[in-house]
Amino acid sequence: MPTMPAIQSATGAAAAPPASNVVEDLFGFVRVLRDGTILRSPEQPVFCPATFPDSHPSVQWKEAVYDKAKNLRVRMYKPVPAAGGEAGKRPVLVHFHGGGFCLGSCTWANVHAFCLRLAAEAGAVVLSAGYRLAPEHSLPAAVDDGAGFLRWLREQAVNAADDGWLAEAADFGRVFVTGDSAGGTIAHHLAVRGGSAAAAKHGELDPIKIRGYVLLMPFFGGARRTPSEAGCPAEVFLNLELFDRFWRLSLPAGATRDHPAANPFGPDSPALDTVDFRPVLAVAGGLDMMRDRVVDYAERLAAMGKPVELAEFAGEPHGFYTLDPGSEATGELIRLVGRFVDGCVAASEASA
Repeated sequence: MPTMPAIQSATGAAAAPPASNVVEDLFGFVRVLRDGTILRSPEQPVFCPATFPDSHPSVQWKEAVYDKAKNLRVRMYKPVPAAGGEAGKRPVLVHFHGGGFCLGSCTWANVHAFCLRLAAEAGAVVLSAGYRLAPEHSLPAAVDDGAGFLRWLREQAVNAADDGWLAEAADFGRVFVTGDSAGGTIAHHLAVRGGSAAAAKHGELDPIKIRGYVLLMPFFGGARRTPSEAGCPAEVFLNLELFDRFWRLSLPAGATRDHPAANPFGPDSPALDTVDFRPVLAVAGGLDMMRDRVVDYAERLAAMGKPVELAEFAGEPHGFYTLDPGSEATGELIRLVGRFVDGCVAASEASA
């Protein structure tokens, strides 16, 4: 697994506390002190060596607050039809960013650049939604916020006239939930919640139709190490110690990595055999420490008879599409997502 360019430590925050008082430190962006105080830098990360585009000639975007009480934001992207072309309705990709549940934002430059390209090349409306972060807000707060965003989206579908910018492009009957890393974990939990018996009772009345889920290198955990975890070199940026730190900071106090929020197959996790899963696309990276967990996840769902597709990018590390949103591998990933969306829609229409 190569060393990847990533975020630099925050430089514009208040003076750092003495190192002896800091018990957890995430690159200076988040520090936890011995007395439990949490210091979060307001700084945006500085990306190196690449800089990312903040616009795309064929995409319009805007930002809104979807939960005022929690100050949660969404960036909305829609393709612009070619000159003389028809606008038409587009499938909707609800997207949740990564960051180990502790870092990240829909406003970060790499997330923004990826969503611009995703909207342009997948021909979809992309809704990149933020959520509350740990350690200030332990899991399952992020998953609850994901569910809250879907409630907001349902309100938009019912009250389409309130935001013509979104309604004129979004086909609320073709909604897909996608997520990167921790966002992929959120997507899994939303798939489980959406496939429960209670949720199914209201399916026919739902103003949005979720057709599938895309889990991009989901951030799963477990007390027992997998071979890809155990073999991860300590010197790479996204290493085992960092991922363990994310879990310590994001899980409820006293929880292990087998907690249901982390491990879909942990001893206290809900059984998945009775869940009515919509189609799932799980993406793994051959150089990703999470690779074995993603493959195991897809294989177990398949063994249960669930509609799951596994795609592996053999030479790619964790989150390659946000590390380099302009790469050819990212383009192939977007084409894969596009084919998955088209296939789910076609299968749904054929069975209607």
